[in-house]
Amino acid sequence: MYDDVHDLDYEQARLYALRQLKLLDTPPSESFDRITRLASKYFNMPIAAVSLTDADRQWFKSRVGVEHWEIPRFKACCAEVADESTVLVVPDMLESSTYRDSVLADSGIRFYAGAPLQTQDGYTLGAMCVLDTQPREISEDDIALLKDMAAMVMAQIELQHAVGRIDPLTGLPNRSQLAEDLDDMARDAFGRHHCALFTEVLDSSQVSTLNRVMGPTYVDELSRLAARGLQEVLGEEQKLYCVGLCQFVHLVEGCGDDELIDGALRLRETLLSLTLIREAPILVHPVVGATPVYLGENQPGDVLRTAHSACQDARLSEVGAGVYSQALDASHRRRFMLLADFRAALNAPDQLRLVYQPRIDMQTNACLGVEALLRWRHPQLGEVSPSEFIPLIENTPLARSLTAWVVYSAIAQAQAWHRQKLNIGMSLNVSACNLEEPDFAERLLAQVHEAGLPVSAIELELTETALIGQGRAAWQQLDSLIEAGIRIAIDDFGTGYSSLAYLQDIPAQVVKIDRSFIKGLDDTPRSRTLVESMLNMAHNLGYRVVAEGVETQQTYDYLESLGCNEAQGFLMSRPLEAVDFETWLAARTA
Repeated sequence: MYDDVHDLDYEQARLYALRQLKLLDTPPSESFDRITRLASKYFNMPIAAVSLTDADRQWFKSRVGVEHWEIPRFKACCAEVADESTVLVVPDMLESSTYRDSVLADSGIRFYAGAPLQTQDGYTLGAMCVLDTQPREISEDDIALLKDMAAMVMAQIELQHAVGRIDPLTGLPNRSQLAEDLDDMARDAFGRHHCALFTEVLDSSQVSTLNRVMGPTYVDELSRLAARGLQEVLGEEQKLYCVGLCQFVHLVEGCGDDELIDGALRLRETLLSLTLIREAPILVHPVVGATPVYLGENQPGDVLRTAHSACQDARLSEVGAGVYSQALDASHRRRFMLLADFRAALNAPDQLRLVYQPRIDMQTNACLGVEALLRWRHPQLGEVSPSEFIPLIENTPLARSLTAWVVYSAIAQAQAWHRQKLNIGMSLNVSACNLEEPDFAERLLAQVHEAGLPVSAIELELTETALIGQGRAAWQQLDSLIEAGIRIAIDDFGTGYSSLAYLQDIPAQVVKIDRSFIKGLDDTPRSRTLVESMLNMAHNLGYRVVAEGVETQQTYDYLESLGCNEAQGFLMSRPLEAVDFETWLAARTA
């Protein structure tokens, strides 16, 4: 009686250990197939297998020389190995009273040898076995080698489970296991359509905030709880991977976008119903992204990247779930490419250049100066609009190097014009971060002096936001520049703070009204009211006013009637290469 109870307890514990490893019914794996191929070749037998003993079947994780994936456990040799946890050799099944009427014998198998696959806790999962269609004998050395191969199989199992294949926090297979499984699945079903669903409970900013507010233990528990909740709704038969903190992936057979979205939203609702998430509803916003996967045609890294891209798009759109968009992804990848390539552009002789757009005095019709505008000819993408790449660069450390390049190039051109006796002012755009450089003013003034230029030839343009958002050190930089004679212009006026309180404190001499207000002057009364108010306010505060984006004579005439000081826009000239500007200027003054 005791032995029966003990055997039952052992079998239940053994099956639990087997299922915890999540090996049953998984795709073939090259890491196991190498061992079975080696066993078949070494023993010179047509059949070798890694056989796992389930409750009522023998399932083959790896197999050579056999087509089927499983056989019944009843009267299976590997089942005896699992039960007895010892090597079993059957020289001739037809001579064995136990196996002569077994499935194996009926299929033509005569010889069997199997060594136990045993965990460190003493549970035998199955057998590493070799089989032949002829009766055979096997030596002690061969048995020892078969046991070594069984140990190799177990080492691979333990390695996959414990080292580099299992997330220690959730106990789920990790991204390395996902990559291996995708490779294994591709060998068995190349090109088959699946979908990867990426569930992100928190984004990176939320993780940082929750770590600070709730503590890292909370986030760890949230990840474990989310893993359990997702596994419950997906079912034990669905393999769930943990690919990052509070980030999970699972694969499904190919289905349509509507089905994917419905499934993704159900997963999200499951997560939102978890108690721990309800405790922090403001900070925790799960999203699910889906991406198509064609086995063998998509690299595992690309699967994760595109699925996470769908997640991020869903988060930005606040819909909670989304399907990968190639167009949106291409846009993100282009942005990344531009950022990655810009450093090389700074050092290349033929990628970056300045063009110059004239500024016209509206009282005398004379060209007083130019605004230096940056252009980038990318070696693969061709001309890239500054409105696309400059906002990207402004938020990175490259912004300082960019301004240094612009300042150097613009001053060099101003020096060339000065030597030609052209009295042309040079207006440069400067980023907010440049004002944080403690020696910015000093370096700029030194370059102007070395070029032999009067400081009045240089004007710096900064946006309202850049001017207002700086600390005391930045204002000291501006004061130093103004004291030395450098003019400061408020660029894109009207699109930032646009506050009287701020405007009266900004140390600038010029206001440039943004083109978005100017373009509506011909047919929008509200635009006329706004521009007239801006002009009056700026003039009353002592600023010189420049209108940007002047494209029609009607607009020019209206601005002139309001007393606007300068105009800049396509009506007078598009931005020009230096030599083209010289030709334009000569024609204008002839």
